[in-house]
Amino acid sequence: MKLKKTELKTFLDQKANQYNNPKFIASDPIQVPHQFSKKEDIEIAAFLTATIAWGNRKSIINNANRMMELMDHSPFQFVMQHQEQDLDHFEGFVHRTFNSQDLRQFIKSLKHIYLAHGGLENTFSKHAEKASLQHSIHQFKKLFFEIPHLQRSQKHVSDPLKNSAAKRINMYLRWMVRNDNAGVDFGIWKSLSPAQLSCPLDVHSGNVARKLGLLTRKQNDGKALTELDSNLRQLDPHDPVKYDFALFGLGVFEGF
Repeated sequence: MKLKKTELKTFLDQKANQYNNPKFIASDPIQVPHQFSKKEDIEIAAFLTATIAWGNRKSIINNANRMMELMDHSPFQFVMQHQEQDLDHFEGFVHRTFNSQDLRQFIKSLKHIYLAHGGLENTFSKHAEKASLQHSIHQFKKLFFEIPHLQRSQKHVSDPLKNSAAKRINMYLRWMVRNDNAGVDFGIWKSLSPAQLSCPLDVHSGNVARKLGLLTRKQNDGKALTELDSNLRQLDPHDPVKYDFALFGLGVFEGF
């Protein structure tokens, strides 16, 4: 489907508006952080939910809710005040390859991020570049795992500088930074701007982007993300990632 640039923009703007509304929340993992109102609860719930956001969406939502339950529905308080024995409750938790050992590690690393680096927002904004947060994600991963940690847990935070599309963490950043009053994304991180965001690139958005001529690269990797980002920025330099709603909606709900 080859559209002229102006037609493509009109089509994608319309689709983005269609899916960027609160009705979308009911079928999406973003519903889990939407249970909270305190900034730190939202950002921790969102981070853990995004971390396991691969595979079947229903099981992502169920397991993300299970994590909230294990933290007494007070994620920030749990992260900051937990004792070692509190983490024993995680025994048996598993989502795909993310297991109870990884969850224990993530709780300890999150506590470290708040105590040593001023919290999640501060950690990401400190290393942000004007037009990209990919370097920022790389630095975040280094700081997240600078405390003693399980080697196996490292694979659950992607590194764009190793050519990963880092879909889940880019989705997390979209949730935290985009602020358009549509009621889906939170927009609670004011130190970053939507112009710096990258599209969460997965099988669905990748396939739709190729059909629309926004992406030529075959793999969904870091290089593909750079190509997609550059094309989406031409359509809307201030808020390129609103098109994630369009690409994802077309792929998942319309089988485009």
